[in-house]
Amino acid sequence: MSSENGQADGKGEPVPPEQLALIRESVRKAKEPRAKPRTWRGAKLAPHLPVARVLVDKGVLHLDRYFDYAVPEELDADAQPGVRVRVRFGAGRHRVREGRREGGGLIDGFLVERLAESDYSGPLAALAQVVSPEPVLDAELLGLARAVADRYAGSLADVLQLAVPPRSARAERRPSPEPLPPPPAPSAGSWARYEQGPAFLEALAAGGAPRAVWQALPGPQWSEELARAVAATLASGRGALVVLPDYRAVARVDAALTALLGEGRHAVLTADAGPEKRYAQWLAVRRGSVRAVVGTRAAMFAPVRDLGLVAVWDDGDDSHSEQHAPQPHAREVLLLRAAQDKCGFLLGGWSCTVEAAQLVETGWARPLIAGRDRVRAAAPLVRTVSDADLARDEAARAARLPTLAWQVAREGLKHGPVLVQVPRRGYVPRLACTTCRAPARCRHCSGPLQAQASGSADLRCGWCGREEGGWHCPECGGFRLRAQVVGARRTAEELGRAFPAVPVRTSGREHVLDTVPGTPALVVSTPGAEPVAEGGYAAALLLDGWAMLNRPDLRAGEDALRRWIGAAALVRPQPAGGTVVVVAEPTLRPVQALVRWDPVGHAVRELADRAELRFPPVSRMAAVSGPPQAVAGFLRAVELPQEAEVLGPVPLPVTPVGRPRRPGAPPPGEHWERALVRVPPGRGAALAAALKTAQAARMARGNDDPVWVRIDPPDIG
Repeated sequence: MSSENGQADGKGEPVPPEQLALIRESVRKAKEPRAKPRTWRGAKLAPHLPVARVLVDKGVLHLDRYFDYAVPEELDADAQPGVRVRVRFGAGRHRVREGRREGGGLIDGFLVERLAESDYSGPLAALAQVVSPEPVLDAELLGLARAVADRYAGSLADVLQLAVPPRSARAERRPSPEPLPPPPAPSAGSWARYEQGPAFLEALAAGGAPRAVWQALPGPQWSEELARAVAATLASGRGALVVLPDYRAVARVDAALTALLGEGRHAVLTADAGPEKRYAQWLAVRRGSVRAVVGTRAAMFAPVRDLGLVAVWDDGDDSHSEQHAPQPHAREVLLLRAAQDKCGFLLGGWSCTVEAAQLVETGWARPLIAGRDRVRAAAPLVRTVSDADLARDEAARAARLPTLAWQVAREGLKHGPVLVQVPRRGYVPRLACTTCRAPARCRHCSGPLQAQASGSADLRCGWCGREEGGWHCPECGGFRLRAQVVGARRTAEELGRAFPAVPVRTSGREHVLDTVPGTPALVVSTPGAEPVAEGGYAAALLLDGWAMLNRPDLRAGEDALRRWIGAAALVRPQPAGGTVVVVAEPTLRPVQALVRWDPVGHAVRELADRAELRFPPVSRMAAVSGPPQAVAGFLRAVELPQEAEVLGPVPLPVTPVGRPRRPGAPPPGEHWERALVRVPPGRGAALAAALKTAQAARMARGNDDPVWVRIDPPDIG
């Protein structure tokens, strides 16, 4: 019978052609059966180095160590240090047959090293499978992962999940391209604008390891300057790694590197890339085919060979802080890499964080800045609108747009686009003195004071939990407090009514614009989402400065200045007519730093204040959060360093059911508390070790109540 009419089955009845076609399609799409790992019962062991030391991918602290397995002879060639393996884990001592342990569930792991004998006296289970003979974990990456795990009180397996991307068999089968010869050393280019810029490039090209904190001049040249630093490092025959906050910054540096060096000399590693593409790029770096890497925080562990430079741009951006355990910060990981590999280090940005100022203050890094004449020539004019101006301004009371801001916007629209920055929803200001705007802080631990939800007139410290009655300002003696939440939803509508003939574009969390044309338009953006305008913005309006400066966060002033400068750096220079209007009290330190374009001076003074109050980064802190009884039990059990100081615990805000949960916030509907543990400089490692030991012991006992431990929490109030 022909296939068109169907074939007879076992009973002589024809099979309908539709069913036959379905069977054929199912057979065509069926995947090849995967080979099951063997038990290797009775198999011979490898004649040389028959023991494999394996890191199992469990990610729990009480199992944060290596386990020994026997190497079957058939796996001897592929079971090399650094490969992925599968092992059986969890079999008890009683499950032994023919001198070899059997049973347990299959789990992934990494083969760390081969040994002649094990220091474990009992029988060993055999490796179940070598997943791939491709080595992905070398001693250098393993050492870095261990250092990061110890610093952040985490497990080595959790760090390696961040460091080694998931495997793609198809990417492994493709050969990586041949490495290109080192390029010639680049010219200084726009680095000549900085006092030590050419010398920095020359040191990199000569094989040196300079360490610098770089305050970039406003404008778009920063991406090209980073590309020249990478090119100088490649010219010395070494590798370079650049970590940036988001994909838009990655795209700019990627384009600058391609324009300077051509295709094939660098890899782009971001979490947004597909698994196969990302793994193929990572393999090219691991195999030595590519010596330069540009990426987001997913690239901070990139296995670059002969590392000569690590660089991070805008280290104050929240995106540099990893949200998965143990939550390392890209800046700190790159600092560890610079110390481990003895390579160059470059921390750059338009602004300056307190951590960057500390690197210069301690002498670990040198400042890389431009002279004041060049700064004034590159920066826009900054004008302020104070609270007194707003009180007298009828236009501001009616439409929340001060007269000065309206006039600057109207003039700017004659020459190009105008940027309007408004705080995003969720910016809840902290309490401050009504008269002098000094933050209201606890007399015992200097933590931020907060109003109680019960409606009590007394205040409560957000760190130690003590109540504060009869507060008065230590700066001016005032007794009145101010807190204000300014909405920003109507900003675009109000601007549209104020300038009816001008198009209004928005850029925010849901839809972030990368660039806008240089034609007249109003661009309303939340902080960090500002698009780049062709030829620069003619003007910028920084609204609701009070809400930015008075968030309940130790970094509120530093963060507000960083976001303001990030927006103002996109504006044309003052000689070209660029003007910025900031609606904030001009006497405040961050506002003064913006007017003078002096973020370094602001960071230095902020560092001095934090040193006096024993705030991070001068001191080291850890946050312990969870249900009240679990936090109390953990604090009783942990053996903290003698110098440690416990602040709190205090209740955490409850996440409403059905609302998205912020990173680090308790599960929806649950009432959690948080305690802060503070130690003086030099005792951070002891604090992390104590917390890790206590958490490991707690997990080994099988305690079900969750307790979260985070070293160097970014938000401490």
